[in-house]
Amino acid sequence: MECRLPKIDFSTFILSLNSSALVQLGLIEDPATGQKGRNLPLAKQTIDILAMLEEKTRGNLSSDEENILKNIIYELRMLYVKETT
Repeated sequence: MECRLPKIDFSTFILSLNSSALVQLGLIEDPATGQKGRNLPLAKQTIDILAMLEEKTRGNLSSDEENILKNIIYELRMLYVKETT
């Protein structure tokens, strides 16, 4: 049985990193284990990777890609602060 994976483009890549950060923040279940767990240093690293991608791709993204990236970084940073205070 072949597993159909979604087409990978920049937006799906960013959404994948967002999902990883949400798992690392302990806000959603890890799909592999079905459990929630927190790893705040790893969550911070994932958020930092998204910020680096924003910086390195500046001027090369569509407006939709730019907006999704900016919004995801903002939301994740706010969630991270909430989890660490």
